[in-house]
Amino acid sequence: MLSTKSPPVTASGSAPAERSPGGRRAAGLAGALLFLIAAVLLSLAVGAKPLSLGEAWNGLFHAGSPAYTIVHDMRLPRTVLGLLAGLALGLAGAVMQALTRNPLADPGLLGINAGAAAAVVSAISFLGITSFTGFVWFAFAGAGAVAVLLYAVGGGRAATPARLVLAGAALNAALYSYVNAVQLLDTASLDRMRFWTVGSLASAQYDTIGRVAPFVAAGLVVALLLARPLNAMAMGEDAARALGADPGRARVAAILTVTLLCGAATAACGPIIFVGLMVPHLVRALTGPDLRWLFPYCAVLSPALMLAADVIGRVVVRPAELQVGIVMVVAGGPVFLYFVRRPRRRGLAS
Repeated sequence: MLSTKSPPVTASGSAPAERSPGGRRAAGLAGALLFLIAAVLLSLAVGAKPLSLGEAWNGLFHAGSPAYTIVHDMRLPRTVLGLLAGLALGLAGAVMQALTRNPLADPGLLGINAGAAAAVVSAISFLGITSFTGFVWFAFAGAGAVAVLLYAVGGGRAATPARLVLAGAALNAALYSYVNAVQLLDTASLDRMRFWTVGSLASAQYDTIGRVAPFVAAGLVVALLLARPLNAMAMGEDAARALGADPGRARVAAILTVTLLCGAATAACGPIIFVGLMVPHLVRALTGPDLRWLFPYCAVLSPALMLAADVIGRVVVRPAELQVGIVMVVAGGPVFLYFVRRPRRRGLAS
């Protein structure tokens, strides 16, 4: 016998949506993964010697393919490093925005990447350290010191977007002035650092990838675990404690996460800005403010953006190449100005 029950009706008299918000977000995340796969294939195919997507695919999996050497020796390390660095920078920006409740928070704009860069430049120039293994610890120290200093100078929990941006701009200017001064005074260091300081994936090596991956993985895990406490803190510290979160511990863990992610990414490919600003804003329009969805989306779309910028840099000035850090500045500048001029009432909930 056929059921005569009609679908449930909402208070407004209309039938509910066919797909729940969770279902829409899961479908969107699947679409983001497809976009990431497309970016990876383009990164493997585009270069000084263009390959078709089929040739890139065969070069990736078949040792007898004519494209195998090009893909594995030149483009695969660059692509994997772009994945790791993009994930790290995008997720660090999302964590910073959640921690400070500031829609303009970005590790590159607020001086954290500059702190890592200043520490690495000091290690290269004064201590003669040139390997990733040697100066990654300096990058962590520089990023962590600036993160703590920025949080204190910007007003901590009472920080406003304007105050945080001003504090970050001042730290950025001071630290990059120091970096430029060291490079000008030490020509040997300048030769070693000139591509690194603008942000580049061109010198990617498997050895560097193997060393940076554990730090990025650790930062990713801690960030995902922080989603619930930071969600609770968005409602106020008293409400967060009532929900079982420890605001003090969450803040320390968030700063540690940003330090791990920014330090690793900056040590591997130099200071790159705007990834951590643009992606969380784009994602928030799809997921809303729930960090349990926002963080995974950022972990997928940030590396896709990084690889897309790197591919554009290989194409626009052929046969030369534009570094990914420069492409991100050109693309991110107008976006930053838009967010600065946008009415504050939209804030983080936009």
